[in-house]
Amino acid sequence: MSPSKISVEIVYALRDRQVLRRILLPDGSTVEDAILVSGLRAVFPDMDTTHVGIHGEPVPVTTILRDRDRIEIYRPLQVDPKEVRRMRAGKKRAKE
Repeated sequence: MSPSKISVEIVYALRDRQVLRRILLPDGSTVEDAILVSGLRAVFPDMDTTHVGIHGEPVPVTTILRDRDRIEIYRPLQVDPKEVRRMRAGKKRAKE
């Protein structure tokens, strides 16, 4: 691989499937550049890229990528995690 290119993975997980693309980008590319080059916006026009991460760590889309980074595009939560815990606790109490 040329030293002026980097290889990255970009992942978008839906409820029923996961999409993973491996792409080559010029050195100095950003997360936003990777999203554009991946073509995921054409496949998922409603995709929200407000919340993204690299290797599980949230980052802004202006983050400069390094070779072998794994970009994750996070979907919005459907239910507040606190509410889920309350519902589970309520079910547990009801069983007792």
